[in-house]
Amino acid sequence: MPLKKKKFLVTGADGFIGSHVVEALVREGADVRAFVFYNSFDSWGWLDRVPEDLKGSFEVFAGDIRDPNGVREAMKGVDIVLHLAALIAIPYSYHSPDTYIDTNVKGTLHILKAGADLCVERIVCTSTSEVYGTAQFVPITEEHPVVGQSPYSASKIGADQIALSFHRSFGTPVTIIRPFNTYGPRQSTRAVIPTIITQIASGAREVKLGKMSPTRDFSFVKDTANAFLTMAEADGVVGEVVNFGSGFEISIEQTAKAIARLMNKDVSFVSENERMRPVLSEVDRLWAGTEKAQRLTNWQPAFGGLSGFERGLAETIDWFQDPNNLTLYKSGRYTI
Repeated sequence: MPLKKKKFLVTGADGFIGSHVVEALVREGADVRAFVFYNSFDSWGWLDRVPEDLKGSFEVFAGDIRDPNGVREAMKGVDIVLHLAALIAIPYSYHSPDTYIDTNVKGTLHILKAGADLCVERIVCTSTSEVYGTAQFVPITEEHPVVGQSPYSASKIGADQIALSFHRSFGTPVTIIRPFNTYGPRQSTRAVIPTIITQIASGAREVKLGKMSPTRDFSFVKDTANAFLTMAEADGVVGEVVNFGSGFEISIEQTAKAIARLMNKDVSFVSENERMRPVLSEVDRLWAGTEKAQRLTNWQPAFGGLSGFERGLAETIDWFQDPNNLTLYKSGRYTI
């Protein structure tokens, strides 16, 4: 399925991963409609800051994924939908869970219903490694049980199951991409890596974190964006759930120390209670099994393993240390 001949809709295009996906598609010559969240500031999120050579090279549709009418309008004339629009902050899901059902579950339902009616060629729905909960075995394969340990992860489990039900019931050409922990330029400080970098870059010598013992499988955003393009064009992935990750695990504490070393700063790290998840909600271990991705798509991470992780961290640090970027963040403030 050559990308150059297809019309894409990318939902959540104004966000961290979505903006990188839009850039990757445009550079491949695809025709892209970027669905951004409607707001009175006329902001396109991160798409306002794309490189100069990409400005004007994609269409923008402002709407709300919770509105089925706008979703249907955005999907008219589209061949492939990459559905990334979601609420993703885990702490925020504890006190505003209704918004996660409306956005993540019902928003996905709106995409599926419109996609089925309009006969789109493929819908790539975005899942998350959080649906697995704490690893019961590693590497985590797609056969691992799903365990909702937060309202966020439960909403994503619901969205995944609705997507698969449309495939089973109506033959809707759905595939589910399940990225593990993505990091890179433009990420919110709701995530741990930008939290560490922005605090150090702003001069902190005591970096405030949550629990530091959990392990994660961090994937650089360029690899994740490439995974979306792969799932858009690969044969044999419709009806499937496919993990994408770097294939190794590292603790939050080890990650923090690696960042401090790469930034050449002598800092200490402290856990704060307000940054802790509820005890039974914490996911203590994530490590991606990517054999299925490699078997079905021949995808390989360019930033895999420890060496790739450090290369990705270095690129991420460089971006955040640019004063034009760092000033966009409230470093040191706990962002839920």
